[in-house]
Amino acid sequence: MADILISGGAVITMNPDRAVIDDGAVAIQGDRIVAVGPRREVEAAHTALEHIDASRKVVMPGLIDGHGHAGHGLVKTLGSGVSSLWYEACEKIYAEASDEEFWHQEALLTSLGRLKFGVTCGVSYLGGGDSVMRTDDPVFGDLHCKATEQVGVREFVAVGPRRPPFPSQFSRWNGDQKRNTDVSMEQQLETSESLIERWHGGADGKISVCMTLPVHDPRIYGDGVRAVGEAVAQARAVREITRRHGVLFTQDGHTTGSIKFAHDILDILGPDALMSHSTGLTEEEIRLCAETDTKIVHNPSSAASYAAHCPVPDLLDAGVTVILGTDGTAPDRSYDMFRHMFQCSRHHRSYYKDPSLMPPGKVLEMTTIDSAKALGLENNLGSLETGKKADVILIDMFKPHLYPLNMPVHRVVGFANGNDIDTVIVDGKVLMRNRSVVTIDEAEVLEGAQRATETMLDRSGLRHLLNDADGFWGASRLS
Repeated sequence: MADILISGGAVITMNPDRAVIDDGAVAIQGDRIVAVGPRREVEAAHTALEHIDASRKVVMPGLIDGHGHAGHGLVKTLGSGVSSLWYEACEKIYAEASDEEFWHQEALLTSLGRLKFGVTCGVSYLGGGDSVMRTDDPVFGDLHCKATEQVGVREFVAVGPRRPPFPSQFSRWNGDQKRNTDVSMEQQLETSESLIERWHGGADGKISVCMTLPVHDPRIYGDGVRAVGEAVAQARAVREITRRHGVLFTQDGHTTGSIKFAHDILDILGPDALMSHSTGLTEEEIRLCAETDTKIVHNPSSAASYAAHCPVPDLLDAGVTVILGTDGTAPDRSYDMFRHMFQCSRHHRSYYKDPSLMPPGKVLEMTTIDSAKALGLENNLGSLETGKKADVILIDMFKPHLYPLNMPVHRVVGFANGNDIDTVIVDGKVLMRNRSVVTIDEAEVLEGAQRATETMLDRSGLRHLLNDADGFWGASRLS
């Protein structure tokens, strides 16, 4: 007797053979998969308390987002495409104009958005990269993790210090009263470690905590020996925490020269490291990633990928594990991993002028089994195999843009979108059925997010950033 039997769909297993079963079935008992195979065989061996008819659907592992940001859900498109305005807004909002309710409601919105798009596991930096990591007090991380637990998806929450110099200033709100506080690097590290101790492995193992550190680019230092010393001290402190607690390490914003600096000066590369963006890497840096088994998170829809190129085919050819990330939902992105799979393939085919690059199978690996490997979870996630965790999504294929019903991997990678997700199961529990979320009231989340945003806009004085920028209409570029 299984708890759930999914049968009748095309099952994309992502197992070592990359088997695709046209008329397949998956049986789930508790939080684990107990059978995967042809429908007749699985149905003959298993009855179930709940039967899910997967006719005209694709059944596959949940998608994994290797890079996102807490906070971004409530600052989408501010500045109307002017990057400098958006970055300045994030700095002000995250450090000064956001309260506990902002971070709680944003986490609910983010987790709901991922769930609706079939993203069953994601990485979220607790703030805007190295601009503002909201680790001045554990309450912000606590509220974020509680909201994620409430929705029911998996998450890696990345915490850590801001960029030197210190102290850094943060604001706290009591009603309309604002209080500013100076926070040292040591305080941010203490907060981060306390969140690891409280939340790593929490929510029945669905929440993990990892550490982050600002990317230190040698080009910004010049002859600043003191600045380099501060970077080294910060890196040593963060990596000491990751190694002591056995948690992952991730960074946001690598580009030409910073991987070499991270290896030669900071000594922070390794098999537990996920380096995001990683654009403009040199041949030496690609080799260093391969030699140290450092993982790369490619964000093909981010502004960084327009400014410089992440050499994904070269990294893959060198044996480096590369996974996909969304880079969060701001200023102009989405948690729809189908968008980013499509963007990834087109981006590299265009750059190298080679339509054979980034075939659908490889791109799908980058959002499933390869991502699980990068997160250290390949024995539990990333494929539909007996004994693995039951993180399963069903894609409704009975739609004009997905027909005819054949070549399912090609259809999923090249034609599907997040709104085609029908059912989501995480840890053996159905979180969404027929596009209806069962763990949380979707309308309440949306209304709460709107209230928190209005409060933030009032406190920050940034309502003018809701206006269209000069050049938005009738011109080839923003002014």
